[in-house]
Amino acid sequence: MDPFLILFLGISLAFDCFAVSLSAGSCSPEKRLRIALVLGSCFGVFQGGMFLAGYFSAGFLVYLVSAFDHWVAFGILLVVGLKMVYEGTGAGEGGKVKDYFSPGTLLALSLATSIDALGVGLSFALIGDGMVVMALVAAVVSFLYSAAGTFLGGRLSERFGERFEIIGGMILIVIGTRILLEHMALL
Repeated sequence: MDPFLILFLGISLAFDCFAVSLSAGSCSPEKRLRIALVLGSCFGVFQGGMFLAGYFSAGFLVYLVSAFDHWVAFGILLVVGLKMVYEGTGAGEGGKVKDYFSPGTLLALSLATSIDALGVGLSFALIGDGMVVMALVAAVVSFLYSAAGTFLGGRLSERFGERFEIIGGMILIVIGTRILLEHMALL
C-alpha cells in the first residue's frame, strides 16, 4: 500500500484526537505536558486498537455496533462539550480544574475519538493489506496530534483567557454532530 495513503489515513483519523486535545489543553494549561502524554497515549492506543478490532472482527463487531456507534460518539462529545461551554461561561465549577485523568473521562473520550478507526479497520480487512502498519501509523499520528493539540490549546487559553474553554466545548459539539451526520449519510 502507498505510504502516503497510509499517512493520509492516519492523519484523517487523528483530527478528532487533535480537536479534543485542543479543548483539554485550553482547560488546564498548567498541566499541558501531563495531559499531552496521557491523552496522546490513550488516544493512540485506542486508535490503533479500534483499527485492529475492526480488521479482526471482519464485519461481526461492526455489524453489531454500526447501528448506534455514531449516536454514542455524538452523545459523549455533546455532553462533554456542553459541560465545557457551561463552565466556560463562569456558571460551572467556580475555577475548579477539570479532571482529564479520571478513568471514565479518558475511556469516554478515547472511545468517542476512535470509532471511525473501527470502520477503517473493517475496510482494510476487505482489502487485506497493510493492517499492522496502518494500526501503528494511526496510533503514532494520533499521539502526535493529541500532544500538539494539547499544547496549542494551552497556548490559546493563555492568550485568550478562560473563555477559550467555550470554543473548545463548541469544537467537541461540532465534531459529535459531524460524526452523527456522516453516519446518517447527511454529509
